[in-house]
Amino acid sequence: MRFFSDNAAAVCPPVLQALVEANTLDTAYDGDAWSKRLDGAFSDLFGTQVRALWVPTGTAANCLALTALCPPHGGIVCHRDAHINCDEGGAPEFYTHGAKLLTAAGPGAKLTPEAIHAVVDPIRNDVHQVQPHAISITNATEYGLVYTPDEVAAIGDLAKARKLGLHMDGARFANAVAHLGCHPGDVTWRAGVDALSFGFVKNGGMSAEALVFFRPELADVTLYRRKRAGLLFSKGRYLAAQLLAMLENDVWLANARAANAGARLLAEAAGDRLVHPVQANEVFLKANPAEAEALRALGFDFYDWAEGEVRLVTSWDQAEDAIRPLAQAIAAL
Repeated sequence: MRFFSDNAAAVCPPVLQALVEANTLDTAYDGDAWSKRLDGAFSDLFGTQVRALWVPTGTAANCLALTALCPPHGGIVCHRDAHINCDEGGAPEFYTHGAKLLTAAGPGAKLTPEAIHAVVDPIRNDVHQVQPHAISITNATEYGLVYTPDEVAAIGDLAKARKLGLHMDGARFANAVAHLGCHPGDVTWRAGVDALSFGFVKNGGMSAEALVFFRPELADVTLYRRKRAGLLFSKGRYLAAQLLAMLENDVWLANARAANAGARLLAEAAGDRLVHPVQANEVFLKANPAEAEALRALGFDFYDWAEGEVRLVTSWDQAEDAIRPLAQAIAAL
């Protein structure tokens, strides 16, 4: 009955089994057999040579990616509702040693080339103003909208023309790919993305996320930054094993499809209460305080969002029978 966050979902069985199998003596840090397989496994997934590092949180993945793309005196263009701007406690500024977030507007937390131009074009090319060095987009966005390959490519072309790095916060990247039905490379490196924070914890993982560099040379210094930040686990094989288990047999994609299907079930019941189109596993509904309380009185748990809005998040481990009672309650409001 809990729909407040997919962060609270259960760990999927293949991950738990992988942890058991990794529970043996091996080299410490990232020199173990599991960690050494990450580059190859993610390169196979994306269809290009990549470097892949395990990290414990999405915030760590985002911040390490941004430090690779932006110097301390630079700026990072992001949406004003982006997770790195609103929900990471100043970590991007901390880890980059002071880079400035340059925020842009856009419906559904999506950036467009026009919105980016509106931020960067007025900046004078002199030492008195922070110069942009990177762009960060979120796919799926903080409101559950998905960038298509063409939309990412349009931003990628802008980034290339302006010599800016392009980062993708993919906390729900699996949900975005499940919605698009495309090859994961089509919406990342083929569209100009340099670094991806590939989320697994929300999608059935336990304590591991992947930082994927499509410009492999960016990983070289990031290894040192990961250590300096206190993020180099001594038993890294347990993180690597989780990621490999999710990639095997496309568990990451199957889990995302299940979560997306649950959100569609709620969307169908919501009708014109929907605030945003439902493309991933987040549903934003118009509901006044009395209606929200009525749902909670039935045992459903969720976040209040903007005034008169609530957010519902479905997870990989929620069967249709567990979601249908909420759909019926929404339809009955």
